Amino acid sequence: MKKEFSLSNEKVMINFTAKYCNSQVQLLESDGFKRVFNTYIRKIKKKKSNIYKYLIENAKVDNEGLDVFIIHLFKLLSVLDVNEIINLNTKYSSIVDSKSNFVDFIEDFYSFWRKLERYTVIHNNKINDGIEKTSFVEANNNFSMLILNLYRKIEENVIGHTPKVYRQLPAGGNAGLIVNNVNWPLPLGYEVLKNVPFIDAIILDLPYISYPKKNTRDGIFDECFKNPLKDCTISTDHWFCYPAKVGTLLTFIYVHRDFMAHAITLCNLFEMAREEEYRDAKPDIVFVFGAKDSFEKVKTVFYDDVENNIMLGYISYGDEIDYFGYVKKMTLTLHNLIMIKRGSLPIHGAMVNIIMNNGKSANVVIMGDSGAGKSESLEAFRSLSEDYISDMTIVFDDMGYLTLKEGSKPLAFGTEIGAFVRLDDLDAGYAFKEIDRSIFMNPDKINARLVMPVASYKAIIKGYPIDLFLYANNYEEVKEGVEEINFFTNPADAINVCKRGARMAKGTTTELGLVTSYFANPFGPVQKQEQVDVLIDSYFKDFFETGVKVGQIRTSLGVAGQEKDGPRKAAKKLFDLIIK
Repeated sequence: MKKEFSLSNEKVMINFTAKYCNSQVQLLESDGFKRVFNTYIRKIKKKKSNIYKYLIENAKVDNEGLDVFIIHLFKLLSVLDVNEIINLNTKYSSIVDSKSNFVDFIEDFYSFWRKLERYTVIHNNKINDGIEKTSFVEANNNFSMLILNLYRKIEENVIGHTPKVYRQLPAGGNAGLIVNNVNWPLPLGYEVLKNVPFIDAIILDLPYISYPKKNTRDGIFDECFKNPLKDCTISTDHWFCYPAKVGTLLTFIYVHRDFMAHAITLCNLFEMAREEEYRDAKPDIVFVFGAKDSFEKVKTVFYDDVENNIMLGYISYGDEIDYFGYVKKMTLTLHNLIMIKRGSLPIHGAMVNIIMNNGKSANVVIMGDSGAGKSESLEAFRSLSEDYISDMTIVFDDMGYLTLKEGSKPLAFGTEIGAFVRLDDLDAGYAFKEIDRSIFMNPDKINARLVMPVASYKAIIKGYPIDLFLYANNYEEVKEGVEEINFFTNPADAINVCKRGARMAKGTTTELGLVTSYFANPFGPVQKQEQVDVLIDSYFKDFFETGVKVGQIRTSLGVAGQEKDGPRKAAKKLFDLIIK
């Protein structure tokens, strides 16, 4: 990012390396302040709001000169009160005469600023964990206080007295980025990614709340057989790369600035790679999110670049993909495609290592597609932990993979350090307990989501032998003759249920009602069914030969009225089985 300030699609980028405001006068005279003010004016003009009419009628300047007039007035109000300004210059009399109207304008303008997504950036081209990063934290805090103090001072000088209650709301950046220019051996066909800065560190002002334009994901990702980067244009000044460790795979996720909230959210989901891990290194995965091309329809595709040994994901620019689920699921699809090629079996589900109070333990995998009750069952485990569990380690909360180990049970590994969960499916109050480390998305809408860290990177790549492998059945009601958990007696029956992948859709995608998906996993296996069929037969045969118990757990999450009690009862039944 070369510009000192940019404002696009309600996203503000402030480049501290190009310019940093140390005083209120510098802030008011900055190009950024003027651009924010004029964007605000255009908005209230379009609405024909009373505040706009008040400003035009009383400022007595044409629309083009309003910014100069108001900014100069703000400068005066930062040091003088209203009466002093009127005595000094009568041209401001009419606009400040009505104190209540002027305060309404100040509050509305300040609220407009705070509703923008605000990011601060500093370029740090040295491998240095010392003064640069420490100074950046202080710079973010000082910048926030500079804006807050200016807002308060202006309002105090209008009202004539200081407030009795001070609310320390974050007024600067919602998030801060330290970025580096990093070289990696770009193969032929990847030149458009050259010089895109890498995110080296992120500072979050929590709770971080974003409002993406979409709240569900639609369809699956299709394979293409030509490098999609050859048809797109990328302005390096508008892009950032998040270097992630997805499981054990090095992944470069490139995100357009208009979808910056999703790049920030990645830090709660995937372990950020250290610079020494990715500098001059070829990644296993490259994913480009939000590229502009000449095609009318948004593209959500992947390309298996066999020649360069890179799995490439590509999602083009559009409001319809402004949902974090697209970033997360494409990344996991690319991961799973590589693991399939390596002979591992991707599992869409959740896994925990549970140690009971009586000393018994179990490694439990719960498999199921979106909304089947995987995360909700983990939440039920957590809520019952005080009574039954002495320790619980989450290995994965959405996507993992299995590997065979000769002479023992298959091993399970995770891909993510975080969880992307529906706010509605958490126990009441739990989200608020985690508010200090969570990232919230559209908390006021259906399918509201939060992303929070749930596991350490060390835990997800350790490899745990599987004791119980359960399919999450969310559509069958538990009643007489139908228990919360039942086990299969042979691989064929288990494979039939797991391959069918039936679930009652919960609104996490655009699907509704009872639906099916191949192996409950449209993120890799559905695109490579022929190869995965072979893996499924091999792994399920190994389950039964090595003593892994395979069955169904009825979470009842899709049964009306059982959204909370269903997963809790299923978890209690599972505990009873482990204790015995």
